[in-house]
Amino acid sequence: MDTNQIAYTANERAPAVPQWLNKGDNAWQMTASTLVGIQSMPGLVILYASIVKKKWAVNSAFMALYAFAAVLICWVLVCYRMAFGDELLPFWGKGAPALGQKYLVIRARVPESRHRVTTDRYETTEPFFPMASLVYFQFTFAAITLILLAGSVLGRMNIKAWMAFVPLWLIFSYTVGAFSLWGGGFLYHWGVIDYSGGYVIHLSSGIAGLTAAYWVGPRLKSDRERFPPNNVLLMLAGAGLLWMGWSGFNGGAPYAANIDSSIAVLNTNVCAATSLLVWTSLDVVFFGKPSVIGAVQGMMTGLVCITPGAGSIVILYSTRNLRKKSLIMFPVSILFELLNFSLSTLISRI
Repeated sequence: MDTNQIAYTANERAPAVPQWLNKGDNAWQMTASTLVGIQSMPGLVILYASIVKKKWAVNSAFMALYAFAAVLICWVLVCYRMAFGDELLPFWGKGAPALGQKYLVIRARVPESRHRVTTDRYETTEPFFPMASLVYFQFTFAAITLILLAGSVLGRMNIKAWMAFVPLWLIFSYTVGAFSLWGGGFLYHWGVIDYSGGYVIHLSSGIAGLTAAYWVGPRLKSDRERFPPNNVLLMLAGAGLLWMGWSGFNGGAPYAANIDSSIAVLNTNVCAATSLLVWTSLDVVFFGKPSVIGAVQGMMTGLVCITPGAGSIVILYSTRNLRKKSLIMFPVSILFELLNFSLSTLISRI
């Protein structure tokens, strides 16, 4: 056997490896996409099924499962290019399918992101991987946004209504925010920075969830009075998948396997751990014992708070920031508990 034989000679390139492709960036982007996908499937599916009453478990899990599938189909049919394609309006792109072979194998590019760097030099966002990787990565962000929104209507929304709501909100709300900030819309050109979804994902899903909970109406009185999780261990498993997947969430935002992504991943985990420990310590101080649910709340507070600037700040600042956020959010949660209200109950009684 000739040990010098190789698949391709020095002067040849693999057929699917064009000159512009950076294999490391592409491998990391696909890995980050998978991690974000795991946050939703099965992370939030498990978390939602276990954090509600047993009678709502299957419906809650199915809402997350359906949203993941429905968003993917809508995304490749029309929504990706509404969020990252050519401009139709300053806040909206031209909808079109993102399924063609010629479109998916070209170098990834966000056409409306062209901006002036110096007097005579312009730049456009063009990562060193194919369009297929960018389409899927951004899909996982869109999917988790809808699934996060679903948390506001668990135990109060019919699955048929949810099936209609998902594509409508994706098309008429999510794509607007994504194009405006990430796709080269007016906020992008105003210089607004959203590192990995503080506005596009968390703020938009939070406001939409608040609005949806108000209009859908309250849960049953018996559910409002007592709403314990049906399986704490599975709740922790879902929360753990959510935490680990967040490394891809923030680490994939730079569109490259570079220093920014490394800093973002470390910041993300340090902030989650800091917030969890601060929240747990406050539980001990105020209630005399730690709380599993409180620890999960603290963890999620940390993950959400670091997202808008995960790759843009130093770790020391991020821990200070999370201590402040936890110290602010914890008294709010105590207030609701002392008044015997959950957040959803308060909304339903406005």
